[in-house]
Amino acid sequence: MLTTVAVLIAAAVVRMAPVSAIASDPYAYKNVRIDGGGFVPGIVFNPSERNLVYARTDIGGAYRWNQSGKSWTPLLDWAGWDKWGYNGVISLATDPVQTNRVYAAVGMYTNSWDPNNGAVLRSTDKGDTWQVTALPFKLGGNMPGRGMGEALSVDPNDNRILHLGAPNGNGLWRSTDYGVTWSKVTSFPNPGNYAQDPGDPNGYLSHRPGVVWVTYDKRSSTPGSASRTIYVGVADKDNTVYRTTDGGATWSRLAGQPTGYIAHKGVLDTVNGYLYLATSDTGGPYDGAKGDVWRYATATGTWTQISPIPSSSADDYFGYSGLTVDRRHPGTIMVATQISWWPDVIFFRSTDSGATWTRVWDWTSYPNRSFRYTMNISENPWLTFGANPQPPEVAPKLGWMTESLEIDPFDSDRMMYGTGATVYGTENLTQWDAGAQFTIRPMAKGLEETAVLDLISPPSGAPLVSGLGDIGGFRHTNLDAVPPMMFTSPVFTSTTSLDYAERAPSIMVRAGSFTDADRPNDSHVAFSTDGGANWFQGTEPGGVNEGGTVAAAADGSRFVWAPKGVAPVYSVGYGNSWRQASGLPTEAVVESDRVNPRKFYGLGGGRLHLSTDGGATFTATAATGLPATGKVKAVAGVEGDVWVAGEGGIWHSTDSGASFTKLSGVTNAVNVGFGKAAPGATYPAVYAVATIDGVTGLYRSDTGGSAWVRINDDRHQWGNMGEALTGDPRVYGRVYLGTNGRGIIYGDRTGPPVTVTPTPTVTPTVTPTVTPTVTPTTGTGCTATYEPGNSWPGGFQANVTVRNTGAAPITGWRVTWTWPGDQRITNLWGGTPAQTGAGVTVTNAGYNGGVAAGAATSFGLNGSHTGANTPPTTLTCTPA
Repeated sequence: MLTTVAVLIAAAVVRMAPVSAIASDPYAYKNVRIDGGGFVPGIVFNPSERNLVYARTDIGGAYRWNQSGKSWTPLLDWAGWDKWGYNGVISLATDPVQTNRVYAAVGMYTNSWDPNNGAVLRSTDKGDTWQVTALPFKLGGNMPGRGMGEALSVDPNDNRILHLGAPNGNGLWRSTDYGVTWSKVTSFPNPGNYAQDPGDPNGYLSHRPGVVWVTYDKRSSTPGSASRTIYVGVADKDNTVYRTTDGGATWSRLAGQPTGYIAHKGVLDTVNGYLYLATSDTGGPYDGAKGDVWRYATATGTWTQISPIPSSSADDYFGYSGLTVDRRHPGTIMVATQISWWPDVIFFRSTDSGATWTRVWDWTSYPNRSFRYTMNISENPWLTFGANPQPPEVAPKLGWMTESLEIDPFDSDRMMYGTGATVYGTENLTQWDAGAQFTIRPMAKGLEETAVLDLISPPSGAPLVSGLGDIGGFRHTNLDAVPPMMFTSPVFTSTTSLDYAERAPSIMVRAGSFTDADRPNDSHVAFSTDGGANWFQGTEPGGVNEGGTVAAAADGSRFVWAPKGVAPVYSVGYGNSWRQASGLPTEAVVESDRVNPRKFYGLGGGRLHLSTDGGATFTATAATGLPATGKVKAVAGVEGDVWVAGEGGIWHSTDSGASFTKLSGVTNAVNVGFGKAAPGATYPAVYAVATIDGVTGLYRSDTGGSAWVRINDDRHQWGNMGEALTGDPRVYGRVYLGTNGRGIIYGDRTGPPVTVTPTPTVTPTVTPTVTPTVTPTTGTGCTATYEPGNSWPGGFQANVTVRNTGAAPITGWRVTWTWPGDQRITNLWGGTPAQTGAGVTVTNAGYNGGVAAGAATSFGLNGSHTGANTPPTTLTCTPA
């Protein structure tokens, strides 16, 4: 008989946090549109309801297809910081009988990185709401082998019954009550022994995927009675397929099965009586050098190797994984190379059950290829990754890590497949059989899977610039449209840090990471003088492999950079040379003062370090009790106004970090950021991902942190959110939130208007005095001072400070001078230049024309010369 153990108790409807006494403010949230951005290991079509399709991701939750909008709807945004691992979905099952039911097996890591055990989620409304059953072991939605499957499956004859394959020796599990309770199937003989690297001390590559797929033979029973024949795949190269013919009472290794490889997929054609296997020599998803495709005749027990390219061939340098049967024409099957990095993935198609195959592309005369498809990425043009490859490679690539390739069971022309970056698909697949080309397009709208590492929202230009893992980052000129291209010149795999010059926001800097061996001449830091539209790279100190954090001076004249694992450095100018910053710990988090261009901050070792000489030297302030690691942010418009967020709460300083006040009621914090002040308020709106009144959430304060409102709710928690966070300086209430796998979220208030009583007076703005290098000439009400900056052969940088010397504000200014040599301006920020011969005129930019009495602003420039680079002796400033 079927033996079971360890019956589990089902959880009630999940409420991820207790009720808070903190007030709330209603918001509407949506994604900043990118489309895709990460690995989609599983796409699941319901076999009984047309257009009911689900996708699972390794770090970004699960999605349901919306046919009317041809987009995806996220389903697991309710999982918050306490259950962030639920966004790793190792398997997903859609009920073929009661199609409103759907299940997900969740848990991100099986080692110590994820503090929680895995769970089975169940829904009776297609994923709109969920209930949870916790498991007594961990699941690994982002572990090796995550593309195999599906390990979770619903019995098509008795949909009360589900089976779940588990990793790391936990075997096969069964539920008989729609996933409410689960029991281990003790009669199942093999929990799987394969691990990529059994000795990995981090416990990651030593993960054993275990039991990886479950396939029912619907023919073995009648509706209402449990299926008697079930096939199960195991990550064991010698014993990869098992079968029961008595509903699970006994199991046996399928006789005659192939050995030496792992069956990633097991797909049953019940019309022709074939079980198909796609095998690889590793668990994937990044590797796999050999593999085969097999066909098992269920009636006779006969095995036939039907590999398009068999493992015995020198031309087989890949394993197989993505495997699908056309349910409208069951003799038609397709399989994908699990990994074929070069020159591209290969899809194979057979219309005779694997007897013969055609390829989606073929070699003609090397390096040329012919293609049975065309690609239209006009909706997501960034998918070229900015590449301009040489044949035989093309951009965009057809795909990689293709573990899921699925033909719609209701439409032979529609196919979807997952890659490491997006979901692609076609709606005219059968053109392949007609000898014509079919069209592949992205099908990822609404599916946002980026890990967001940094965000900036400058006061002018594009409203948002993002730093992302795996796809670098973007300049978002329209939050609801896909940006045309990721950052290039250089391309970073991941952008770890971004900043802009507060007083000259068109100047930006980014730091990032990539594999040095791929691009040995590229730097890990890059600069822009046009608000992120174009970038150029600087030099870098030796030993840099990862980006760390970087900060731009308030006027863009210099930069401080703390690469990971390398001593922090500073540069005057755009990274033409770097000097080591003294007194700042390695891997400190750096930030610039948003008013004083000579002032920088660094958080490291539980201390705030201050520089007043442009990053050359840092000194730890007297403040103690700060977190060992965290985020440090400075407020625009107020010199010395600094906030720190980290373990234990939020701290605020108004004296450049000499002392801090810890905010009451905030017991922990992930990040803090600032946006436009509320109506009636003078201090910026403060945003925080923090634990306040016992609830971890997203908060806003319109009163400088003295009172908070929660602006997310229990249905919008987005896992371990908050690594990146900022408000919008132009739109009150708008917040930009980075997630680890659900992309960039932005929210706007939907509640009634807010008016705030003015906050107490804060420390006034102090503008530093810059020692002039030449004697300025006073115009009517303003002066201009020229300060040379960095120089290099044939080029130079300079900064000009404009100061209002009158008794009343000015609304604009014009600065003129005459070069003593052949200098010419090559680019300028913070103003509009005109040059005729040696004569130069610069008028203010839109954001810096208004200057209060006694206050100052600035602009900067790059120039070229062939003779001597002598500064101008006289500058004239005229107020508008």
